[in-house]
Amino acid sequence: MRAIAIFAALTLSACGSSDGLRDLRSDGAGPEEFTVLPVGPLTLPEQLTLPPPTPNGTNLTDPNPIGDAVAALGGRPSAQVAGGIPAQDAALVAAAGRNGVDPAIRQELAAADAQFRGGAGQFAVLSFLRPNRYFNAYAGQALDAYATLDAYRAAGIATPSAPPRAD
Repeated sequence: MRAIAIFAALTLSACGSSDGLRDLRSDGAGPEEFTVLPVGPLTLPEQLTLPPPTPNGTNLTDPNPIGDAVAALGGRPSAQVAGGIPAQDAALVAAAGRNGVDPAIRQELAAADAQFRGGAGQFAVLSFLRPNRYFNAYAGQALDAYATLDAYRAAGIATPSAPPRAD
């Protein structure tokens, strides 16, 4: 009798799956819940005539997560739209471009960065010993956020709160 009970328990336990919620495979033909995007509400336009199509345009109901985040943080989502420089930023852009703009600046900076970090070198095979050389190369140029925060606070400049130091 004891052997039958043990056999029944083992048989029933073999029917279960230990994957549980970790198994994300879909075994049905239903929709994938992670591909369904929420969209804005449908609204009736002021004019019922169709506007001319705009290539690469957006729909009013298309999700805009970056714009929504900007609005939630108190910014203006309309500032993301290309089409000119806002009036309040015109002086900043003029000052930044006062000596001209180099169209190949990205390539020059990438080459200078590769030279500064020393390139791959002959020990590139041993790169697994130091997997992230970027932070090692630029450690001397890193800013201490808490020292800057303390300096600003000492100068009487209003600063946002910051998480406590991890030391």
